[in-house]
Amino acid sequence: MTPIEKAKQQVEQAKARYQTLLAKQNAEERKLDTRRKVIIGGLLIDAAGKDERFGRIIDELRERITRDHDHKAFEGWQKPEPDRS
Repeated sequence: MTPIEKAKQQVEQAKARYQTLLAKQNAEERKLDTRRKVIIGGLLIDAAGKDERFGRIIDELRERITRDHDHKAFEGWQKPEPDRS
């Protein structure tokens, strides 16, 4: 193997390692973003059960849903309502 061929092989291996690291970083960022969304959503749903203002926010957000697939996730779901006793 010539020095040029060896150098080319090393460059290709470095590119592959870089792409692997980049993909791993992107996956971790997506995972963290999803976790944040789940936490915020849970807090919002919990708050709606205690304060009607948050229930109105949920109503407004549900009106913004545009994809049928996303609408289906809420079929039959009732947001919690504050206890009026």
